[in-house]
Amino acid sequence: MRINKVELAEKIADEAGTTKKDAKNMLDSFMDVVIDELKEGNSVSLTGFGKFSAKKRAGRVGVNPQNPDEKIQIPEVTVPKFKAGLTLKRALKENE
Repeated sequence: MRINKVELAEKIADEAGTTKKDAKNMLDSFMDVVIDELKEGNSVSLTGFGKFSAKKRAGRVGVNPQNPDEKIQIPEVTVPKFKAGLTLKRALKENE
């Protein structure tokens, strides 16, 4: 099972005792701040939960899947990365 952004905002509202609209605004703001920080080359660390960061993936030569004989240059790209914190890891281990 997975939940979407609206369902997550509803759960946050219930947990925090606030309105769904306020929770959605907080969730949107959180996402905006994380994205902005990663774009600037910073990381966002939430102690116990995890760390969001951006990593550059080097350019490389690949193979065109439609024509395996053709080599293509894949450019360097920045990708998001998340490293789980100890509290999150322990919580998931207890669930096993």
